[in-house]
Amino acid sequence: MPDGSNVIVRPARSVRGAVRIPGDKSISHRYAMLAAIAEGTSRFQNFSAARDCASTLDCVAKLGCEWKRLRLKDEDDDGAIEVRGVGPRLNAPAEMLDCGNSGSTMRMLSGILAGQPFLTELFGDESLSRRPMARVMTPLSEMGARIEAAEGARPPLKIHGGPLKPIHYRPEVASAQVKSCVLFAGLFAVGETVVEEPIRTRDHGEIALRAFGAEVERTGNASRIVGGQRLRAIEAHVPGDLSSAAFFLCAAALFPGSQITLPGILMNPTRARLLDILMQMGLKVSVAHLEEHQGELVGSIEARGAGWKGAVIAGSDTAALIDEIPVLAAVAPYSDGGLEFRDAKELRVKESDRIAAVAANLRRMGAEVEERPDGLRIPGGQHLHGAELDSFGDHRIAMAFAVAALRAEGETTIHGADAAGVSYPTFFEELEKVAGR
Repeated sequence: MPDGSNVIVRPARSVRGAVRIPGDKSISHRYAMLAAIAEGTSRFQNFSAARDCASTLDCVAKLGCEWKRLRLKDEDDDGAIEVRGVGPRLNAPAEMLDCGNSGSTMRMLSGILAGQPFLTELFGDESLSRRPMARVMTPLSEMGARIEAAEGARPPLKIHGGPLKPIHYRPEVASAQVKSCVLFAGLFAVGETVVEEPIRTRDHGEIALRAFGAEVERTGNASRIVGGQRLRAIEAHVPGDLSSAAFFLCAAALFPGSQITLPGILMNPTRARLLDILMQMGLKVSVAHLEEHQGELVGSIEARGAGWKGAVIAGSDTAALIDEIPVLAAVAPYSDGGLEFRDAKELRVKESDRIAAVAANLRRMGAEVEERPDGLRIPGGQHLHGAELDSFGDHRIAMAFAVAALRAEGETTIHGADAAGVSYPTFFEELEKVAGR
């Protein structure tokens, strides 16, 4: 199936089997960063194998935090790592920090670096260098850090850290990355820092901070942290990434009678709205073996394909499903009623312009689609054909259209498919295993 940077996807008749999804990216990033400023050595199983999370580990290593991979006895787990924290005072890096393609690394790590008494320079690849950083520069500057950036508040960044003051920050755009960035910076401020969101976003930052021993309060859409708290090392198992699981759930939804089992998946309420939407659209979903790991809910998902109805996704649902919208949009033409996505302007400034990328690839497959400034309208009941598609250097676009291609007529070639490694290096191999032909 894979051929260098290109992948050929052939039509399937069903999707059936079990897939063990890699560790959640969002949690893995935050665990690595907080482990770096904790006292003691943290151990994580099922740590994400994504290139983005490798960028975070590379950065914390350059800040003086040693980490290594572990081979655990009697464990079928090659995603175990150990991070030796150095406490709240990191070491000044001898070189610039390479964040690769990871906006999560650059934005959230900036909050920690803003409280360090030295200059840090961060840069990324061509895609990351186009992404806006004003959303973290503004609150960190208000807290007392001095940050320099390229034209348009884009990377590379120079962060002149030092003593910080607490703020009550109300971001214009709901962003879990921005919230985590400011809360992380709040650890180094004297007093209480508050982030009050317009719409509630995923709360992995707050949960991770509590796991490492910090007190974080939440009232409504406001999260509060008092500076000066010391973090302690933890041991944790990272749940399977629900955003990665979404590709297999949508694949199952394409074929009535399909069945997919996904053990050990993150079931955080701020992320699990995806399951509600999929069930409303007709996918049969059951969850078993619910447990709590370091404050995060984890469960096993079984999904069966049935009817596939349309939906309108807007407002808080858009914020909750921002990472899953590309795959939902890619399979929308196969639904009975089509899908409409509103309030999704944030997708314009991801690894690619995901609204434009989805529209372009769907049209190449013969679909009718209406592109709007903040979303898409995709009629249902359409028949797509295989085509030459572009990943646009975006992991979620590459994977989304591999799923869409399963029900198209004829072969589909996805160019630049190696972009999937940013979040899910083995995705195409796992998809091929469960695609029945």
